[in-house]
Amino acid sequence: MKIAVVGTGYVGLVTGTCFAETGNHVTCVDIDKSKIDKLNSGTVTIYEPGLEKLFLRNQKESRLFFITSLKEGIKDAQIIFLALPTPPGEDGSADLKYILSVANELGNLINKDDFKVIIDKSTVPVGTADKVKAALLNNGATENSFAVVSNPEFLREGVAVDDFMKPDRVVIGTENEKAKKILLDLYAPFVRQGNPIIFMDEKSAELTKYAANAFLATKISFMNEIAQLCEKFGADVDLVRKGIGSDERIGKRFLFPGIGYGGSCFPKDVQALASSSTEVNYSFKILDAVMEVNKIKNSI
Repeated sequence: MKIAVVGTGYVGLVTGTCFAETGNHVTCVDIDKSKIDKLNSGTVTIYEPGLEKLFLRNQKESRLFFITSLKEGIKDAQIIFLALPTPPGEDGSADLKYILSVANELGNLINKDDFKVIIDKSTVPVGTADKVKAALLNNGATENSFAVVSNPEFLREGVAVDDFMKPDRVVIGTENEKAKKILLDLYAPFVRQGNPIIFMDEKSAELTKYAANAFLATKISFMNEIAQLCEKFGADVDLVRKGIGSDERIGKRFLFPGIGYGGSCFPKDVQALASSSTEVNYSFKILDAVMEVNKIKNSI
């Protein structure tokens, strides 16, 4: 299968390399010529354990390519992944300018006689698939020439290759039957051990990603609150963590007290979900508390 991945950041590079590893021909597109030159010369521009080995093997076997032209990159692709940044705006909402800019371009490039599956791989707010579809239609694409799908990633830094190659679940947001069949074939090699491919509507898939990250952030903030209580009571937070983490309904991950949650995803995704809640006049009090606890913890 021929795939285009638009964006060569963390998610884009892992996505492109892992799909090439299962025999697909993948072309990654980026406007940053210096980065594309480095990638074409065999230099991996991010560090992730196990990625370089797969990257070099698939490049050598002519399954992984890098290019600056969006027109050339998507020319024969049946599937187009949008793996573009969604930085937080001043109000905490996710900025969709990069995704919508590419969607506008794609509208002019998609042949009406083709059928392309256009996938939001980036973490995007609820309703983004509708906005991408509107951008495509407003710029010349026809209804029958594409389907917009939400397919969020659930990668952990440090084990992203394993997470991609052996996912505990694959979430696909689409109600288009043709797109479902194409994506079932695409993901079949990754779920041979029986882990589920979960189909749902686009909005539910978009919210699933934010809900997952918000819940993990909540666990971290909750454990920091428990750590504060342990200090006051003279209890051992590490023993408490082991005690509740052994409950399979809770699990042991993200129950370590510390300086709070950070990184590239949790802060912006929690803020974006809170911002989306405000847009529909819902006060997400638990999430507000999570952010407040994390803010206090980071300032100590």
